[in-house]
Amino acid sequence: MRVHIATDHAGLDLSRYLVESLTKLGYELVDHGPKEFDPLDDYPGFCINAALGVRADRERGLDSLGIVLGGSGNGEQMAANKVPGIRAALAWNHDTAALAREHNNAHVVAVGGRQHSVEEALEIIKVFLATEFSGEPRHVRRIGQMEEYENTGRIVGQHLETDD
Repeated sequence: MRVHIATDHAGLDLSRYLVESLTKLGYELVDHGPKEFDPLDDYPGFCINAALGVRADRERGLDSLGIVLGGSGNGEQMAANKVPGIRAALAWNHDTAALAREHNNAHVVAVGGRQHSVEEALEIIKVFLATEFSGEPRHVRRIGQMEEYENTGRIVGQHLETDD
């Protein structure tokens, strides 16, 4: 499986640890940066590039997921979610990592580098990477509604506050 990874300065040490550890486990890592520590760097470009890489791989039929890291993981998740067709989820334990895949078919996991030890973060990410989407109809339906809104601004059969 190909795994796209990106971070900001707060997650750089964790990113390097994950690249090394996950490569040893057989994953193909694509590092979207940054390459060096800069306390003033801006994460959106790095994280968006990782999400774009995941989307491009998946469009080509490749098995691909992503990891975005920061101090909390919140902003990085938001940046990755700006890429149309990508669902990124913040995970802080094994359950949230597994449910992001099982119920939401998330493509990208966000983890806070300042919230976990490197060993904890690796275990959370391993759960995310190893968990499959359940394919249950209720989850498929809900994901379809999110995609419909993303593409049309509407959800058929649902009243949205933007409706006239």
